Amino acid sequence: MSRELLYLLIPLSCLAAALLAGFLGSRIGRVNAHRSAIGGVGLAFILSCVVGWDVFSGNHFNGPVYTWAVSGGTHFEIGFLIDPLSAVMMVVVTFVSLMVHIYTIGYMADDPGYTRFFGYTALFTFAMLMLVMSNNFLQLFFGWEGVGLVSYLLIGFWYERESAIRANLKAFLVNRVGDFGFILGIGAVLALFGSLDYQSVFDAAPTLAGTTVSGPFGSEWHWMTVICLLLFAGAMGKSAQVPLHVWLPDSMEGPTPISALIHAATMVTAGIFLVARMSPLFSLSTTALTVVLVIGALTALLMAFVALVQTDIKRVVAYSTLSQLGYMTVALGASAYSVAIFHLATHAFFKALLFLAAGSVIIAMHHEQDMRRMGGLRKLMPVTYVTCVIGSLALAGIPPFAGFFSKDAIIEAVHHSSTPGAGFAYVAVLIGVVLTAFYSFRLVFMAFHGEERMDAKTRSHLHESPWVVTVPLIALALPSVLAGLMLVNPAMDGSLFGNSVVAGSKPEGLDMTAVGMLAHAPFAWPFWLAIIGIVAAWVCYCLRPELPVRAAERWSGLYRLLMRKYGFDEFYQWVFADGARGLGRVLWEWGDRRLIDGWMVNGAAGVVARTAGLVRRIQSGLVYHYAFAMIIGLVGLMSWFLFR
Repeated sequence: MSRELLYLLIPLSCLAAALLAGFLGSRIGRVNAHRSAIGGVGLAFILSCVVGWDVFSGNHFNGPVYTWAVSGGTHFEIGFLIDPLSAVMMVVVTFVSLMVHIYTIGYMADDPGYTRFFGYTALFTFAMLMLVMSNNFLQLFFGWEGVGLVSYLLIGFWYERESAIRANLKAFLVNRVGDFGFILGIGAVLALFGSLDYQSVFDAAPTLAGTTVSGPFGSEWHWMTVICLLLFAGAMGKSAQVPLHVWLPDSMEGPTPISALIHAATMVTAGIFLVARMSPLFSLSTTALTVVLVIGALTALLMAFVALVQTDIKRVVAYSTLSQLGYMTVALGASAYSVAIFHLATHAFFKALLFLAAGSVIIAMHHEQDMRRMGGLRKLMPVTYVTCVIGSLALAGIPPFAGFFSKDAIIEAVHHSSTPGAGFAYVAVLIGVVLTAFYSFRLVFMAFHGEERMDAKTRSHLHESPWVVTVPLIALALPSVLAGLMLVNPAMDGSLFGNSVVAGSKPEGLDMTAVGMLAHAPFAWPFWLAIIGIVAAWVCYCLRPELPVRAAERWSGLYRLLMRKYGFDEFYQWVFADGARGLGRVLWEWGDRRLIDGWMVNGAAGVVARTAGLVRRIQSGLVYHYAFAMIIGLVGLMSWFLFR
């Protein structure tokens, strides 16, 4: 089998599965629908592993597969760039997707839209693979919009709920804001470089780095800065960075499997992948890197604080995702591109694990998601409990779990970064460590420890989830433990991604290997900050559960601010949603009803009617009226001739 055919089979197997389950699901039945979807994604995972092995053996590929159009000498093509960066993304995306598909058999067993769901998820995987495998901006945009469209369908999967419809509409509109900047960035790339091919753009970038363009008010902007900022606007939308983050928590209205698929390794990491792929451009603009660094630091810190007060088990994990995406963005801003993708990979495993563990709890609790109505589940759900603890330890960055290596690497990278704003970012990520440990184990202690707070009916039916739910949990728990140990050495010495990303500066005097980082951990701030966070969560939710209530009462203003999520939703509702409706009402009242209908349409008709009324009075049909009019006319003419 040729390499080109192998590359084509990976996304097309998912597309075929999506078409089969989506269009023929009602005919072939539920079992065959999920078999086709799992088979297609499973084949994509196996082939991705084969491609990964081939890539890390030294065989790369970059070339077109199909020319879609040629216009003005510009080729619009479908093509693949298979290098270490895309190979890692392909393996991570297909593995997590496969686990989610298996898990869905148990979670969605009683849902009437069972086959439709499998069609959507397989199509989502196809779009994500087209995105990460692309070698040009046209195909990148196709995959980018593809995952956006399917995520809209999946978030609003339960369309009978008004909240689900609002959530998917919100996600769609917020992403359109970022995507507007993204497509402008692609247009700017075409205007400056005359090509949409990655390699052509990257090769020409150093020579065009100093090219400027006239900005507003006569200012001069570097083309490279403009392009990077526009592309990053798209990344902010997809990867939910402040202030375009508001869609992601509300997307929890979708079924839990899609929460794991969208928020772990796929859609929300597309923005991180984009900046890493565009590292040859971003490395030429200090201004763009500063913006990326500061936005990432704000997201990591602000969203971690909001996670502290959430009571919905899925929303805690959702705000955790926002914060961790901020960590990845900070690494990108510090020019540590390989470290950002390293954290993307480890985060994919333990975050998917936490989402699916939360879903396992929701199944057992008969779709109850409020952690205040849980408690004491560790004895009844031992597999879910152990895997959730593993995911939380990885998220908190406790050695030797996967999150420890990638998160500590980010902290060291930003600590030694020379990018403006690195000092603020370093403080933000350090504070984020203690907050992450606190809210992740707050979830564990509230759901699995303490007294049972559910009603008697729910308690009588509580039991461990079926094997189709627990097997994916166990499968994701393994890389949540081992992925960091396996990937840290090649990620830190540059051999993992090679030339597929621009190499960043390495911290001097630090042993950034697995053994070195483990040995250094007890003497570093992040380790003890994580321990402090876990102990604080244990004290607040196991030893003295009245403390959080008293803290909320004492700092009620701060508590309300965090519960309102800093007022972003209200501000956007007031300015954009209500503002648009208000503007629409003004335009309707003064523009449509009064100006067009009242003055132009009805006004013209009124003038004609009044004129006709006057003329009609003259044509009375009475002889003496006509004689009187003739006399008046004659007097008028005589007067004009006499006095002119």
